[in-house]
Amino acid sequence: MPAFDQVTIDTPRLHLRPLCMDDATAILRMRANPDVMRYMTTAPWTDIAQATAMVERDQAAMARGDLLRLGMIRKSDQTFIGSCILFHFDEECRRAEIGYDMDKTYWGQGYMHEALVHLLNYGFNDLNINRVEADIHPDNVNSARSLERLGFIREGYLRERWIIDGITSDSAWYGLLRSDWAKRSEAQQL
Repeated sequence: MPAFDQVTIDTPRLHLRPLCMDDATAILRMRANPDVMRYMTTAPWTDIAQATAMVERDQAAMARGDLLRLGMIRKSDQTFIGSCILFHFDEECRRAEIGYDMDKTYWGQGYMHEALVHLLNYGFNDLNINRVEADIHPDNVNSARSLERLGFIREGYLRERWIIDGITSDSAWYGLLRSDWAKRSEAQQL
């Protein structure tokens, strides 16, 4: 994959851009919230070092083309409200996984859908990805609704896939094909 450290995407209400150290405080605030982290693969964060380490890892990984994580910046006030990511790229199979997180303050306002539509357009159109996958906790009905609204189909159920803070949890596996995305995009332009 190409280097992603210069990628930016604009949506009507958001500017998506690579993470920077100035985001660390907002990332910690978001990821320290147990409601935000309830279905994530780590426990709620407790230290700013976790956020700064994430920014450092992402910056290096994006420069290598290993992942594409973009901070979601609300244009109206330049507030960091979350992030979205394409990762686990398989270039030969033209496949990637998608992930996302958002500060609870901004849930239910359509920001994530807006960001993911544009991130998926970038993945399918600019990166020529054929398939995007998502792994979510089966109880995360809001995430399931978000994925299904984007056209993802639930394809599987993986038992006891994660152990987080000593608690075993399952995964629901979703997939979205480039051909399905193209049909969806055509239908919405009519």
